[in-house]
Amino acid sequence: MNSKITTLCATLLLAATAWLHAGEPNHFGQAKPGSAELERLKTLVGTWSGKVDMGQGPIDINVEYRLVAGGSVLEERSAPGTPMEMVTMFYDKAGKLAATHYCILGNRPEMALKTSDANSITLDFDSCCSIDPKKESHMHGMTLRFDDANTITTSCKAIIDGKEAQDHQSTFKRVSTAAK
Repeated sequence: MNSKITTLCATLLLAATAWLHAGEPNHFGQAKPGSAELERLKTLVGTWSGKVDMGQGPIDINVEYRLVAGGSVLEERSAPGTPMEMVTMFYDKAGKLAATHYCILGNRPEMALKTSDANSITLDFDSCCSIDPKKESHMHGMTLRFDDANTITTSCKAIIDGKEAQDHQSTFKRVSTAAK
């Protein structure tokens, strides 16, 4: 009986909150526009296919991009459904693009915007994530280059055992929605 009353009260509270904020912009609706870099990344929504070399030769990889949190976050899911699956969340932090990478190495480095121009966005390690770069292997930075509307090239900088690993560039092509 008590759980039914609690559930009913919680439902009513949620409905009342939604109703009270219904007329306000950006509440329970479309997210406000993000930084220019985040808005550019949002154009990646969809599935991309390419080859990635993680140091043992090139392998075929898919990358999926989707908007979450009302359009305020872009989720990148690389190698979805495989043991190598990793997730990177792109979002604005204090008005600038940032990212958190949930890595196969078992950690979650954070990165902040370093540079951007009409063709590329580069993020670099943000020390706020409590990873000691001298002691813990991790992804340290990334660059996304927009080659054209259906082609991107990525480059990731990793620190392995305290030393910068060789960059591996990967080119991805947008998977046609008609091919699905």
